[in-house]
Amino acid sequence: MTDIGKRRFSDTDFARLDGNPDALFYSMPRLVTHIDDAACAALSGHYADFLRDGDRVLDVMSSCVSHLPTTWTPGEVVGHGMNTVELEANPQLDSFFVQDLNKTPALPFEESSFDACLIAVSVQYLVNPIAVFTEICRILRPGGQVAVSFSNRMFPTKAVAIWRESDDSGRCRLVADYLGAIAHLKEVQITDLSPRPGHSDPLFIVTARRA
Repeated sequence: MTDIGKRRFSDTDFARLDGNPDALFYSMPRLVTHIDDAACAALSGHYADFLRDGDRVLDVMSSCVSHLPTTWTPGEVVGHGMNTVELEANPQLDSFFVQDLNKTPALPFEESSFDACLIAVSVQYLVNPIAVFTEICRILRPGGQVAVSFSNRMFPTKAVAIWRESDDSGRCRLVADYLGAIAHLKEVQITDLSPRPGHSDPLFIVTARRA
């Protein structure tokens, strides 16, 4: 058993149906969005309020789209992902790097390097989320923010067991527990961004701030 914050997890909670290397699964570019248009618009709208002009942003587990609002003026946007073709196709990234966080969770940045870190519809694939969020907290500047958005869509063979077996509310609590387990992340908040319940993809976001 593993303790994460006030929650206890078994070793099987982070098991996946596909145990092959992630690099193999992500070797094929997927130049698509992973939520529908209404949910994409809702996420961009939330980012418009969440981000400040001039912020340096790390888009973790990114792809060919970052959902950043066109009304926002970035300082710099750095992307991370698993497929070079996808990241090269993302027009909102100033730079990017490829790294398997499930093998190497340590991020290649100095402490207090970013104003915000974003994870969009990908958190379900992390097998060691606390190690990753510990790193995210480390590279955030004091007062910097993290935002983790997700829906009910996933690649089921690569999503961890506890995610597959949870419903929407359970996943919200799970991500809140991840962030709440990091000592210097405070003000954990869950927000339902679902644009048209029953007619569009559900969308939720969990945010926190580095103390």
